[in-house]
Amino acid sequence: MMDRRTFNLMLGTLLSVPIAHARDRRIVKVANPNSTVDVSQAFVTCGRDARLKYYEAEGLDIEYINMSSQTQAMLSIATGQADTGALVPALFLPAIAKEPTLGLAAAYNWLPRNANVVVVTPDSPIRTINDLAGRRIGIRNQGDGGIAQLQLMFTELGIPTQNIEFVAVGDAALAGSALSQKKVEALVTYDTAAGRIEAVGFPLRYLPLPLAYEKLPAGWFGFRKKDLKENRTTVVSFCRAVARSSLFATTNLAAALQMHWSLYPESRPKSTSEDAVRKEMETMLARRRSNWLRRPDDPDQRMGASNADQWKGTIASVAKSSNNPLLPQQIGDPGNVFTNELIDEINDFDKAAVVRQAKAFKA
Repeated sequence: MMDRRTFNLMLGTLLSVPIAHARDRRIVKVANPNSTVDVSQAFVTCGRDARLKYYEAEGLDIEYINMSSQTQAMLSIATGQADTGALVPALFLPAIAKEPTLGLAAAYNWLPRNANVVVVTPDSPIRTINDLAGRRIGIRNQGDGGIAQLQLMFTELGIPTQNIEFVAVGDAALAGSALSQKKVEALVTYDTAAGRIEAVGFPLRYLPLPLAYEKLPAGWFGFRKKDLKENRTTVVSFCRAVARSSLFATTNLAAALQMHWSLYPESRPKSTSEDAVRKEMETMLARRRSNWLRRPDDPDQRMGASNADQWKGTIASVAKSSNNPLLPQQIGDPGNVFTNELIDEINDFDKAAVVRQAKAFKA
């Protein structure tokens, strides 16, 4: 867990440099907690393709800055190493409570459905989240958000959050092997990571999530509050390009994957055929694909939108899971950690035209 001294050391290097410019386009540096740019970012990257030009149309481009964990990625935004990146409430809210001067806000809900999963082997005797108490649970690494996510689930179910043993098992085949060899009894991860495990040959069974937890959104793009004021146009432009890219990728995933690989050829698996690779990646993204867009029954269909009641519920849940009953008071007004001020501008584009373009597109 990040202590106050570590936060102060990190924040001591806070940079006041505005978002960088390269030639005639602004470069937005995106913190990437996955360590490598893989196809799970296709919903962002496809818009860079020369045939779409979603970012170019906004006068900007993006550059990924690879990080080893979600915590590191979050701090890299605060310290100016990156301009934006994913914020996970289970890590973000305790960080703000511990260090209010962190200066970050969630501005675009890029993952409006809950993308976290808990998986076991098909023959496992474990049937529900309740059955995980006292078990060995696999996570990617000790800085991974899976720890906080399972604590949130336990909190909703009334299970002591300290009654969990977490074991770092890595990704893909390493994680699948650890589960199949009973080194861990379950994995808590996110949908694309579980899909990657299935894609490399390890069958999984997904446990049903607690009902209230299942309704929680999973990820936001966070920005320095300073940039929301001083670089508002760039923030809006970036989020609008992401929204268009997400809509295109959801509508035509195969094309988005091809675009991603053309831009980041090193991320394409080299050992299998084109058809096998595409099938593997579509397996990996099968669950994530629907999570990029809002639920059909969501009363607010604006891409990237949040609401105060949603954040109040999230803050209350994180307060319980982090054993910090003072968290709501430390956070104060939910408007201290999120904003909807940019959402109307972000959604100022022709969504139907993007869908038509995606449906007609030939890779």
